[in-house]
Amino acid sequence: MPRYLVIAATTAEAAHVPADLPLIITGIGKTAAAALTTRALAGRTDLADLVILNIGTAGSLRDDVDGLFTPGVVINHDISAEALRAIGHDPEERLVVGDSDVVLATGDVFITDPQARNELAKRAHLVDMEGYAVVWAARQFDVPVRLIKHVSDKADGQAAFDWPTTVDNSARVLGDWLVKNAR
Repeated sequence: MPRYLVIAATTAEAAHVPADLPLIITGIGKTAAAALTTRALAGRTDLADLVILNIGTAGSLRDDVDGLFTPGVVINHDISAEALRAIGHDPEERLVVGDSDVVLATGDVFITDPQARNELAKRAHLVDMEGYAVVWAARQFDVPVRLIKHVSDKADGQAAFDWPTTVDNSARVLGDWLVKNAR
């Protein structure tokens, strides 16, 4: 039976995590997520049956995408992958985390521009700011990660206004998922 470690970016997103589940709040963005995930795993000797559950909100990159998702692929969308490959380095910008066809794009940009949304929608269904970093850091310790994301906004010009009013609903849905699936 796996043991779970829940990782979320903000306390608002984790507001309804069951009290008996260990929880790490990383802060917003890839750097904070990678650093605090690494800190949570470094020096531990009990990693063999640990599974990280990275919960959080996500912007929808497509008008028909709404609800709760467990993405099977996460991409680092704001890295110059082709340029790095051209000089002989693999940036590993695409990580497979499950069987789902849903793709989560992670970057340090809060997507609100329609053109950026449309371009990103060609490669992904959802966008967040931490998922890729949590997965990448956990892989350094051979710890599996499940991504559980709830759509909180449409990653458009309204997103910055919508998120504060929708985050608690997303947190409730995420908490319910944990009650049903992390016991």
